[in-house]
Amino acid sequence: MNHSSGSLELLSSRVDEMEKRIYALEHTAKANAPQVTSIVVPKSAAANAGGASLQTTSLFPILGRALLGIAGAYVLRSVAAMSLMPQVAVAAVAVVYAFAWLVWAARVTKVPDFVPLVYAGTSAVILTPMLWEITLHSHAFAPAVAAGVLAAFITLATVLGVRGNSSLFAWIAQAIGTIATVAIAVATHELLPFILTLLLALLVVEYARTLDYGQLAWPFIALVTDVAIWGMIFIYSGPQNARQEYPVLSTAALVFPACGLFAINGSSVAVRVILQQEKIGVFESIQAMIGFLLLISSVRFFMPQNANAALGVLCATLSAAAYATSFMRLRQFVDRRSFHVFAAWSAMLLIAGSLWLLPPSGAGIALAIAGLAAYILAARFELRILELHGAVFLCTATVISGVAIYIFNALAGLLPGRPAATVWIIACCAVTAYAVGEDKSDGWLAQSPHLISALLAVSAICALLVGGGLALATLAISLELHHIAFVRTSVVAAVSLCLAFAGSRWGRVALTRLAYVVLVFVALKLLFEDLRHGHMGFTAGSIFLFAVSLIAVPGLVRRGARLRAEAYGKTRVAMGS
Repeated sequence: MNHSSGSLELLSSRVDEMEKRIYALEHTAKANAPQVTSIVVPKSAAANAGGASLQTTSLFPILGRALLGIAGAYVLRSVAAMSLMPQVAVAAVAVVYAFAWLVWAARVTKVPDFVPLVYAGTSAVILTPMLWEITLHSHAFAPAVAAGVLAAFITLATVLGVRGNSSLFAWIAQAIGTIATVAIAVATHELLPFILTLLLALLVVEYARTLDYGQLAWPFIALVTDVAIWGMIFIYSGPQNARQEYPVLSTAALVFPACGLFAINGSSVAVRVILQQEKIGVFESIQAMIGFLLLISSVRFFMPQNANAALGVLCATLSAAAYATSFMRLRQFVDRRSFHVFAAWSAMLLIAGSLWLLPPSGAGIALAIAGLAAYILAARFELRILELHGAVFLCTATVISGVAIYIFNALAGLLPGRPAATVWIIACCAVTAYAVGEDKSDGWLAQSPHLISALLAVSAICALLVGGGLALATLAISLELHHIAFVRTSVVAAVSLCLAFAGSRWGRVALTRLAYVVLVFVALKLLFEDLRHGHMGFTAGSIFLFAVSLIAVPGLVRRGARLRAEAYGKTRVAMGS
């Protein structure tokens, strides 16, 4: 038994020794194995490294290709200089070569965004100097041909940008082509073909915008076209001896560019706002007005005999169309900017058309009737903007027809003669316009149209009453200055009393406020007329009337308000019973 136990202890010790040796051998292999370290590169660092690699590996070759393209253009210029080929053939090849670079700019794919920009700029840099040289120096192209080439170039850039659904590369070609058009036009003094090129470019760009394709160069092309047409009007409206180097143009050729510009701008605004229901932009509004002003200038300078009739008919037609569009379609839009812009254009066009078609008195009567109609329609359909238009029409009618001068002379100036029919018509229109409106206390801004119509009506009535009073006084005595001053003070003071009571009794806020305005006028009249003409008796009478008015006006306002409240209470009781 003892032997067996010793053998087992010996076997256990040998097993332990073998395990230690195996453990030592395994750790020695791990220590001698190569260490592999995992390196994690952040994504941002990798992206920056990729961008740097792209810039260094792609930018220089792209610039190199662009320089090769420009070098090819210089080769063509040297061929033309050595007369190895006909200059017209070389010019045609150069044009095709520049257009090919533009097409290449549109067709490159899977490249950074700046690559098409570089190629499009290369195309424009190739075309414009060569076109300048073959038009001005070698005369291989006539100015009209050069204008056609530029028109094709700008149109091609726009079409390629639309087809590629990107205008980032097209705007460079459009902008450089537009600048080249103006530069060659100025150098050759052939304005008409290059202005037609600008109009075509603007038409193509506007058409692309109506298809919802963004056009970065549109404002620039529009402004350059405006300046070019204005320059043409300025040059050809001067004396003949100041433009001897410019060709003679017919009246139609001189008027057509401005007409074309206005047609393009107006059609674009109409399509985008009316048909596509888009909000009109600020630059679109300004551009449309610029086009219309250029049209007016060209017609008045180059068609002076028929200018008034033509512009009057045009303004009246556009005013009717704009009014119909504003209130039948644009008023329904949530955004009201387009509605307000078209409504403002309608009013201005109506005033301009009346002034061009009719004499001052006739235009005043027409605008007064239009103002009255605006107040009636505003009350019928609850359109406050029409009330504002009516106030503008009545004020304009009062000024242009001479009624304002008559009112001033009757109340503060020299004695006027017998009032003309225009005074009576405009006074009746103002009185009726105020009567049909609902004069409520809705704030100064909302009440301003009623206040304006009431002021015009009261002023006209005062002037007519003063004229009648002076005519009656002339039958009795020989009028002197102090007599005239006293009659005026008496009439105006009486009108203030009537306004105070009627305004509060009928609930007409504008009349009540005008009663105090008339008192201020009487005070100024006493200071600058009655006291200055100095007759003690009549001056005392004027001061007495003014004092009585100061005392009575607030009382009459309170009495009228009390009577109105009593009448309203009786009506409520009658309705309840």
